Amino acid sequence: MKKSDNAHRCPFAPPTSDVEASVETPRDPPQRDRRRFLRSAGLAGLGIGGLALSGRCPAQADAFSSQADASSSEVTRAPLQRNAQLAYPFHGRHQQGVTTPRQATGMLVTFDVLARNREQLDRLWRTLDARIAFLVRGGEYPTRDPRYPPHDSGILGPEIAPDGLTITVAVGDSLFDTRFGLAEARPRHLQRMTGFPNDALDATRCHGDLALQICANTLDTGYHALRDIIKHTPGLLMVRWKQEGTVPLLPPSPGDVDGSARNFLGFRDGSANPDGTDTALMEALIWVGAEHDEPAWATGGTYLAARIIRNFVERWDRTPLGEQEAIFGRRKMSGAPLSGDGAEGREQDLPDYATDPDGEITPLNAHIRLANPRTPETQNSRLLRRPFNYANGVEANGQLDMGLLFLCFQADLEAGFIAVQRRLDGEPLEEYIQPVGGGYFFVLPGAVDDNDYLGRGLMAATA
Repeated sequence: MKKSDNAHRCPFAPPTSDVEASVETPRDPPQRDRRRFLRSAGLAGLGIGGLALSGRCPAQADAFSSQADASSSEVTRAPLQRNAQLAYPFHGRHQQGVTTPRQATGMLVTFDVLARNREQLDRLWRTLDARIAFLVRGGEYPTRDPRYPPHDSGILGPEIAPDGLTITVAVGDSLFDTRFGLAEARPRHLQRMTGFPNDALDATRCHGDLALQICANTLDTGYHALRDIIKHTPGLLMVRWKQEGTVPLLPPSPGDVDGSARNFLGFRDGSANPDGTDTALMEALIWVGAEHDEPAWATGGTYLAARIIRNFVERWDRTPLGEQEAIFGRRKMSGAPLSGDGAEGREQDLPDYATDPDGEITPLNAHIRLANPRTPETQNSRLLRRPFNYANGVEANGQLDMGLLFLCFQADLEAGFIAVQRRLDGEPLEEYIQPVGGGYFFVLPGAVDDNDYLGRGLMAATA
């Protein structure tokens, strides 16, 4: 499918249709001395209520070494603030926000696509591409005659700092219906998420034609990006549901400098996430390749499984510590597996199931043992997890609405999340958690350069 001449005009150029906003070209931000970026102490999280304790995100100290020169303990005590220098590249074979070190805040926003035909859908892809490319780089919006609406919401001030922002675009099963002629190009495993036995799914918090994962160092940066995208897509997108969360910045346990952050059940979250910096491992587990028997356009993409998992924290807080640890299969304070060296164990220690075949030390139905049995047959079901803790207020019965926005990526949805969830069905942890929303999505391959755009391959494959 041939790209039109205005495919990559400036995102602030005059509109070509009645659904595009008219704004001007932004200027790149001047270089200023800012306080050093606060790296997050938390890495990738465990999937509770259906998710694997199978991996660990790349250590953020390496990724942020040029942004922070303080010691780990000093950094974790610093307050969060926007960062003017930390910008992740937009162009590439893969989208940002998958193997990117997990930021301190994140949200998943899903949309119904309102485009009426393929031409409008293509305009949506080009608009998203242009807006995201600007937002993750940062810049300044021009001033405007006050008789007109301002170009920007203004919530970040006149200068937009990159702030470690990543925006990841994914499509849902419903986009491949009859509206746009995309059915023949549907990714092989993409499907509508159905409920598992412990689910209590709220239809208003499930599915979507399109999803954006928006992550940054501060939540305001994410809100700003979302509002900018909504402003520039009138008549093309309508928000369906949104859930945001944060990664707790907690000091590590003594002697455990790179300890994972904790979830709202108080356990270390992300003890064995696969290393996102290991290119070969990511190609095998996360990124779709020729060996996965997917449509050619999908190469370089990945599947996203998203779950909003409610934690019944009041009930959990009244449960004996020994029972809590048996449910997870780990020590609560250190994160060490129960099969380790007791108080001397570390979160990074590998659980020993071979010498415990009857589950006398680590129960056979412990979360970590079901999620990742550590057998040759289950190695391909490992997930790359990027979850965030959420707190939505108080329910009508006076209970706290707290839990986990669980996000995980895999090259094969059936062999990954779905297989892990089936192993976890009926686990003791289900007494304390309940998935209430989410969906399955396919993350589009990246835009490799300025002559490419997100969604181009999908449109070309169905032209």
